[in-house]
Amino acid sequence: MTDGRPKERADAARNRRAILEATTALLAEHGAEAITMERVAAAAGVGKGTIFHRFGSRAGLLHEMVAESALTLMDSITGGPPPLGPGAPAAARLIAYFDAMARLVVDNSELMVAYRTVPPHPRTAEFHAFWDNHIVALLREARPDLDAEVVGRLLLGTLSGELVARMVRADETDRLLAGVRELVESVVRAR
Repeated sequence: MTDGRPKERADAARNRRAILEATTALLAEHGAEAITMERVAAAAGVGKGTIFHRFGSRAGLLHEMVAESALTLMDSITGGPPPLGPGAPAAARLIAYFDAMARLVVDNSELMVAYRTVPPHPRTAEFHAFWDNHIVALLREARPDLDAEVVGRLLLGTLSGELVARMVRADETDRLLAGVRELVESVVRAR
């Protein structure tokens, strides 16, 4: 899956990478509230104008960070090896998807907290539609007796709330990941 961006100059690519890495470091060290354009610019060693030119706003920067992870996961789902990618039974793919999505959300929990504070980006709906369609299709195959749309949205909703950030901050990541897996397994294996 391509992200539609044109090929960038080497200096622009370096600046982009420096800005994204600085934002990641600030999130890890200081949390979501630390993400200001001034702090990111200083940490990245670029002018604030470079960030505004590249990303447009704080919201644009945060969206870019979310989009990178989302596009990588989408590529793995559509063309990666099983069980996340095609070729495995629906139940195994669904478990693999939620393992991967839970890991993505946990690894980026402060980014997700910051991202929830900005207006939705135009591609947000595209990403959510992709996750929704993927989950629903797998649930329909694995459990045709369920209301796949509702159950799928309920499952995905477990990863979108404050509980995730709270458990990560409390160093309960392993419990969270295990709980998400147990929940998904209970849905796909129950009869």
